[in-house]
Amino acid sequence: METFVAVVEAGNFTEAAQQLDISAVMVGKYVRELEERLGARLLERTTRRQRLTDAGRVFYEDAKRALEYMRIAETSVEQLRASPSGTLRISAPITFGACVIAPLAATFRQLYPLVRVELELSNRNVDLIDEGFDLAIRIGELGDADLVAKPLTMYRMVICASPGYLAQYGCPETPQDLSAHHCLSHTVWNSRSGWKLEDGDGPRLVTESVFTCNDGNGLRMAAIAGAGLLLQPEVLVAHDLASGTLVQVLKTYSPKPHPVHIVYRHDRRPLPKLTQFVAHLLEHVPKREAS
Repeated sequence: METFVAVVEAGNFTEAAQQLDISAVMVGKYVRELEERLGARLLERTTRRQRLTDAGRVFYEDAKRALEYMRIAETSVEQLRASPSGTLRISAPITFGACVIAPLAATFRQLYPLVRVELELSNRNVDLIDEGFDLAIRIGELGDADLVAKPLTMYRMVICASPGYLAQYGCPETPQDLSAHHCLSHTVWNSRSGWKLEDGDGPRLVTESVFTCNDGNGLRMAAIAGAGLLLQPEVLVAHDLASGTLVQVLKTYSPKPHPVHIVYRHDRRPLPKLTQFVAHLLEHVPKREAS
């Protein structure tokens, strides 16, 4: 197609061959193959001149537009590979995604304003290929062995309560003391038999709960208001613990932390929007040990 357009614009096979840096014989071969494929004659040639047939004139205009579209497409890909740009689709667990990934996605966009971020918060494991995600954040065991996985940090749960609540009901020292306390529980955990704490003899279930909610931040706000003891991710209550709004208790009995990974598809030439965002997360998410 490119050869045919060059022949039309150059006026003859020889000039087109020089422009394309191929032989005039090869130019003629390409034009003949094109005519055979289309089943129509495109050029009428004599020893002195050439002219387009009606079919050739129509094909020339469409071919020229098609080649221009192809050049635009190639330029777009080149721009994507030159610096981070385009849409970056991210899947992350609800709490970790809201507390950690969303703020870092915002600072990433400040660095690379040509990137458009689509962050989906969900506790389900999405299919990166079928659902079109560039990367996902996974907590715990990794299910997809064919994905690239980079360790990010550890996901910890903490038990805490407001100073006012602890002043009224006392500070629990062991899981056995929780029977005399008001425990706040997430609806999902409640359906799985309650809190799962680490005891000296192994995991211990705490089923007593006086307040349930299907949202971690809702439980956090209830705990700040003095409703009881809270078991939630450290990332959700970090600022409250630092400010003293909430106080951590039963530290040695908190559930075992789980590893957090960044996962994405194998690609020999990943786009800068992905590689730079992964680097951004690895640089700014605090590294935490398993214990």
